[in-house]
Amino acid sequence: MSKIIKLSKGLDIRLEGEAQKSITDVALASQYAVSPLDFENLVPKMLVKVGDKVKAGSSLFFDKNCPAIVFPSPVSGTVSAVNRGEKRRILSVVIDADQDQQYESFDMVDPKVASRDDIVCLLLKSGLWTLLVQRPYGVLAQPADMPKAIFVSAFDTAPLAPCYNFIMESEKEALQKGFQVLSRLTSGKVHLGYNAKCEAPSFEGVELHAFQGKHPAGNVGVQIHHICPISKGEKVWTMNYQDVAILGRFFLTGKVDLHRTIALAGSSVKNPSYYRIISGIKTDAVLSGQLKEDHVRVISGDVLTGRKLQYSDFIGLKANMLTVIPEGDTYEFMGWAMPRFKKFSVSRAYFSWLCPKKKYTLDTNLNGGVRPFVVTGLYEKYLPMDIYPMHLLKAIIAEDIDKMESLGIYEVIEEDIALCEFVDPSKIEMQQILRNGINALIKEGE
Repeated sequence: MSKIIKLSKGLDIRLEGEAQKSITDVALASQYAVSPLDFENLVPKMLVKVGDKVKAGSSLFFDKNCPAIVFPSPVSGTVSAVNRGEKRRILSVVIDADQDQQYESFDMVDPKVASRDDIVCLLLKSGLWTLLVQRPYGVLAQPADMPKAIFVSAFDTAPLAPCYNFIMESEKEALQKGFQVLSRLTSGKVHLGYNAKCEAPSFEGVELHAFQGKHPAGNVGVQIHHICPISKGEKVWTMNYQDVAILGRFFLTGKVDLHRTIALAGSSVKNPSYYRIISGIKTDAVLSGQLKEDHVRVISGDVLTGRKLQYSDFIGLKANMLTVIPEGDTYEFMGWAMPRFKKFSVSRAYFSWLCPKKKYTLDTNLNGGVRPFVVTGLYEKYLPMDIYPMHLLKAIIAEDIDKMESLGIYEVIEEDIALCEFVDPSKIEMQQILRNGINALIKEGE
């Protein structure tokens, strides 16, 4: 039995609109898209053009920083658009899906007996290498590297996050195969963190760790910090729990099958529940008839770290949930002077602390403007890591590389400090500041 790691710091943000435990299979949509914006530090270069026919698993573009890393099409069909932004930056590649899906074929290997190089080569050709994320920096893993360990989190503690124990119940064979593949990619161990309140998963070749605590206990970065901290020069790889199943299905079937189950959640959703989709589906294929009102914020991901979407956009390739909450562009009479009995706050600035609700309906309103940092020690109360967020962010703003390193920038990415940004009375965009610091370190190392 694994030892329970108890985290005393954190905060559970209980919101209305949790997904009910029922799964609906979404029919094949007319269009799908792959966006380079879903990946950090990626410089894409196209391999296809408008009008080209592709299969599920065909390469659409590659990373100019590492040309061996290609990105696969989630469906077979015809490339209908390559959307570009400023300086011709590629924003998305859109595919009109065929009614009869065709899959790219690959020369498969048995992960039990194949060499590591053969497995890496197959993952690169199939495009599934893009499921691996490197820490530090939260960027694509590099094929030439040997990580000291690989980490996977089997639960998510973010607001309204999907219940992996429910949606992955039928994927145990694929998960086992996926973990078998991961074990061949590292010289160390494959670590799996799970919720101490739930039954321990049973997989061969992984080391289990039980975590007990509030959000962000489910973040893989927090789990790495308490199991195998990252020092300068070290690398570990991470993979999302659903992505492990996608990896396993590939080695079981030989097909790049990008089906995943997402949670449609939020107080503005009529019937919050789970939907089985192919990654990159158009947002309206899931939201059709599900919105309580028109004036809402649609988010690919959770409310703390997700990306804002328009109704006609595409769900992020690696998103595990779609959140819909009221748009916060209206203001209350007398604003902060009102007692706000029904509003959520981590302090006693609102009178809601006298009679807290079990769940809250929150909108996107910041309830204040950006102000200088207030030295309160507030952030350390919610980050269960031996890191001082305010000092780290100030070092980033000052562009002090040495101080960034000494203050633990190698151990965190945006999702790890998202809760600090939520409780921040100064309304500072901490996640963007941290990403700026990470990019500065990457540039420094080039």
